[in-house]
Amino acid sequence: MSANYIQVSGARERNLKNINVLIPKKEITVFTGVSGSGKSSLVFDTIAAESQRQLNETYTSFIRHRMPHYGKPDVDTIENLSVAFIINQKRLGGNARSTVGTITDIYSVLRLLFSRIGRPFVGYSEVFSFNNPAGMCEHCEGLGKIETIDMERLLDKDKSLNEGAILFPTFEPGGWRLTRYIDSGFFDNDKKLIEYAAGEMELLLYADGIKIKNPGPKWHKTSLYEGVIPRIERSFLKKEDGEKIRYGKEIERFVVKQDCPHCRGTRLNQNVLSCKVNGINIAQCADMQINELLDLVQSIHTPAASTIVSELVNRIQHMVSIGLGYLSLGRETTTLSGGESQRIKMVSQLGSSLTDLTYIFDEPSIGLHPHDISKINELMRRLCDKGNTVLIVEHDPDMIKIADHIIDMGPGAGTHGGEVVYQGNFDGLKEAGTLTGKYLSYNPELKQNTRTPKGWISIEHATLHNLKNISVAIPKGVMTVVTGVAGSGKSSLINGVLPKLYPETVIIDQKGVQASKRSNIATFTGIFDVIRKLFAKKNGVSQSLFSFNSQGACPACKGLGVVYTDLAFMDTVVTVCEECHGNRYTDQVLTYQLRGKNIADVLNMTVAEALDFFQEKEIVTVLKRLSDVGITYVSLGQPLSTLSGGELQRIKLASELENHGQIYILDEPSTGLHMADIKQLIGVMNRLADHDSTLIVIEHNLDIICQADWIIDIGPYAGQNGGQIMFTGFPKDIINCRDSLTGTQLKRYINKK
Repeated sequence: MSANYIQVSGARERNLKNINVLIPKKEITVFTGVSGSGKSSLVFDTIAAESQRQLNETYTSFIRHRMPHYGKPDVDTIENLSVAFIINQKRLGGNARSTVGTITDIYSVLRLLFSRIGRPFVGYSEVFSFNNPAGMCEHCEGLGKIETIDMERLLDKDKSLNEGAILFPTFEPGGWRLTRYIDSGFFDNDKKLIEYAAGEMELLLYADGIKIKNPGPKWHKTSLYEGVIPRIERSFLKKEDGEKIRYGKEIERFVVKQDCPHCRGTRLNQNVLSCKVNGINIAQCADMQINELLDLVQSIHTPAASTIVSELVNRIQHMVSIGLGYLSLGRETTTLSGGESQRIKMVSQLGSSLTDLTYIFDEPSIGLHPHDISKINELMRRLCDKGNTVLIVEHDPDMIKIADHIIDMGPGAGTHGGEVVYQGNFDGLKEAGTLTGKYLSYNPELKQNTRTPKGWISIEHATLHNLKNISVAIPKGVMTVVTGVAGSGKSSLINGVLPKLYPETVIIDQKGVQASKRSNIATFTGIFDVIRKLFAKKNGVSQSLFSFNSQGACPACKGLGVVYTDLAFMDTVVTVCEECHGNRYTDQVLTYQLRGKNIADVLNMTVAEALDFFQEKEIVTVLKRLSDVGITYVSLGQPLSTLSGGELQRIKLASELENHGQIYILDEPSTGLHMADIKQLIGVMNRLADHDSTLIVIEHNLDIICQADWIIDIGPYAGQNGGQIMFTGFPKDIINCRDSLTGTQLKRYINKK
């Protein structure tokens, strides 16, 4: 076989049905198919995993033990494999010290620039780091923020000290910290705080280190008086002890973060901030939008810095080229979306001179407006033209179009998937008759018969983040889609401003649910309790036997099905439990059956299989809701921690399907969905609206935008160039709005034939 192809033979990982596939090298191959069809099993769990595993084996054992461990995928052979770079949707982690500037190394080059030509000279490049003691603001230790107490929540001024005026944990009546105030001799303990003079309130809250002259009988003789605020800061905010952990959730209610008053949020000390280039300090550079920073850097013509300026311009232009010019270098990485995180990971590859690599992308269109997808397509082509192989798992038609080769997986999801149903070019796929082919060849239409609003939700003069003092009315009882390019202000308006004005709003987002690695769909939805009762009744034994958290759990793995081995400085190794072979239960429990299946068999069933197995209304109703939102291919026992953000969002959505009259915010619910699944999702959203609920959907997907009753478009562009209302009205009218990028893209989409 020619070395021009990656040859995969006998792939059986997850739901793959022993498939053979040829993938052309140095071309763009896009993998398509419904959610759960086997795309990720082939691309990530087979090809990428084997590339990483073989690369790791070339290192010494010392280095190998410090790298992630990859098991051998279930495949016969993979030939002509090259080193793979995986650029996925996983959000960039880090902490408050990790920013866009530090993660891309642009800030490091900027520090070098200031150390060379900044005036006055204050030190070398490391001094300009807010993570270095020489450069950081000593008051906030380079974080730019300080924690302080929200005074409105701390005190109930209509009460006295004896009545519990201090609401903070351990300061309540009977709480041991309160004795320091009622036994100090300073206060009338029955006097309401609202009657305190300014001096009394100052003494209660802020005084520090005062010797007591006439203390009460319970006062400790050697103790000094300490006001409530310094006491809380010392005991709770400045140290990570057991009490802070114990009262963590309660404390959060009283603590607010605000800009450090000493450095004004810049993170740096005054000495560093005094150093300027063209009249601007490094903190001001980090606070600028990246596209504005590009203009500033290009205006620097000092010969001594020409090499540094050239490198800076090159790196910043890469950020702008992938649609991230609206970010700033000072933006914390923990606040970035999955799509933004993925595009930042791409930046480091653009400057690389390495070739003959395999780049693997996981739905790079996520979070992108159709207007911006062309920029990502150009990037993909550039990577490929350098002599690299590009593999993309994708649902978006505009990204599928750029493929040199397409591999369509299916025909369905889960056990109904795992096969290659088409290989070839885009035109051939449209004629192939597969689910993907059918949806690529259909003609989209705008919704004509829109619902009539049952009232309006009003937002007046919104200015959060980049919003330009905007006012807008959102119709009740219909489906409103909020559109605009990434960074235009959609989330600021809908996730930021709206819930504060209307706290009853239900936000259905893609964040993980509060759950442990023992949580799964069965436990989260509550049907596992019913299932355990059925097993107990049928077999005449205790219900607790069928809980993998209780009596019936395998003692070796304590019901997890896997064993976690902590190897100190090495990665934790996860292995299938040898005692129960991943079944979670003791052998005795597995002898008990319900309609020919044991409890482990039931947990291994997909939602679709469970729908065929159960007749009980309590269970079927829940499974039907999960099926309605497209969660048919996930097993009942799959840990929630292994599900994608889109899958978690749809599970949350399923739990709301029978409710009426709510206000719902859905944040990009099309994430990770095939075109066929999106049609089903639109049906679910219509169902909620038909139940008198108000749906407000933040979305880029053109099929969902087509089916809106009302559209609010924000723009025109991102960051400071966004934050304005470009259009409000019916879908049929936005296509004639020349100022709307969404309108332009929607018009192109419905006229694609």
